[in-house]
Amino acid sequence: MTDYVGVIGEALVDVVLSDTATPRAHAGGSPLNVAVGLARLGENVFFTGRYGRDEYGTMVREHLERNGVASVLTPDGLPTSVATARLDPTGVAHYDFDLDWSLPETAEIDRLVRQVLAQGGRDRTLSHLHTGSIATMLEPGASTVMELLTILEPDVTLSYDPNCRPSIVPDRTTARRRAEESVALADIVHASDEDLAWLYPERSLEDVIVEWQRIEPALVVVTRGESSLLCATAAGLTEHPVAPVEVADTVGAGDSFTAALLVALKDRGLLGAENREALRGIGAEDTAAVLAYAARAAGITSSRLGADPPTRAELG
Repeated sequence: MTDYVGVIGEALVDVVLSDTATPRAHAGGSPLNVAVGLARLGENVFFTGRYGRDEYGTMVREHLERNGVASVLTPDGLPTSVATARLDPTGVAHYDFDLDWSLPETAEIDRLVRQVLAQGGRDRTLSHLHTGSIATMLEPGASTVMELLTILEPDVTLSYDPNCRPSIVPDRTTARRRAEESVALADIVHASDEDLAWLYPERSLEDVIVEWQRIEPALVVVTRGESSLLCATAAGLTEHPVAPVEVADTVGAGDSFTAALLVALKDRGLLGAENREALRGIGAEDTAAVLAYAARAAGITSSRLGADPPTRAELG
């Protein structure tokens, strides 16, 4: 039996602008980047996200196909979403968005997912589903995603990355409520320090991730750029080093971290609903190893232009 990892969330085209390079456009969106990252690390992946029947939509479709990611949805008549990333002198990206997050009804998505899993008469199963960014926060699609997560949660493990975009979802109270609803369904959470500082400006990162871990997840990790990682598990709060890299830009680095984290956990038999209790009991040695693997993936992506996640061979 072949098992799949699914991703649901936005697909878009990143248009990258800087004072030192020619503008460039490439397919992106945090969930799409995670899907591609998973595929490059050898996973069977399907992606559920909308894109249009236009030039940018063709770019998204070809990017998925080139990386071996199955697309659940076909192009629709709306424009493909666009994110304009402006790089500061250090290579850090700041985004403006023009996007639409509308989806078919939950029952239709469920039917289409099952259709992908049954293609060619093969016996495939879904073991894990990842979501995040605007997928669980921006309506009208967010309600559909939350309903789908609730339906699937008993049968798969779930991961979540809030990847907050205040320019898209500026209401902090609403974003915080939806983030906490997503955390309550998730087994694995990856957030950045910027996400948590915006959601909880009055609280420390440590307090937030410990509280989030107590809600439901087996593992909550926060990345802090070039600084060390913080991770909360049932065993407590730990800090983990990050090797320095020469940064070209940070586009997609956090998504590469998420993809590699999931693959490292899957390699240890810790994904899938049947492995949920083992995941909740993850030990210190495995925690350190999976975080180191994920950090190396993020470092490689940061060292080159654009959302260009590494292959398994590159990670070793």
